[in-house]
Amino acid sequence: MFQVGEVSRRLGLNPQTLYFYERIGLIPSPQRNEAGYRLFSQQDMERLAFISRAKSLGLTLDEIKEILALKDGQLLTCKAVYDRLSKKVQEIDDKIRQLRSLHDELVPLVDRCSENLHTSDNQCIVLSHPLQLID
Repeated sequence: MFQVGEVSRRLGLNPQTLYFYERIGLIPSPQRNEAGYRLFSQQDMERLAFISRAKSLGLTLDEIKEILALKDGQLLTCKAVYDRLSKKVQEIDDKIRQLRSLHDELVPLVDRCSENLHTSDNQCIVLSHPLQLID
């Protein structure tokens, strides 16, 4: 059994994160010793490691909670995971398209600013012609 400090060190999690996960039901309430300290089992550690890994893949806590609920209910089929991960990939693809569009809008503005960096005029050309931002 592991106390909060050990879990935090091993998994690189802030102790407050553990309390938060418990409060929102992402992890079950751990056992407690006679002094009232939380004690995490190896199974708890594995669940927390899964949560950390899923977060690093971009899943939200709600998405992780849904997958864990399926797992806990023994309903975690390949199809269920596939559906959720496919949806996440589509969201990421949409976000990439949005970011590319934003990038493509900003690059010309940066280029215009760059052209005037070494002039004696301290006025930013982009700010002095705001209507040109709409082009």
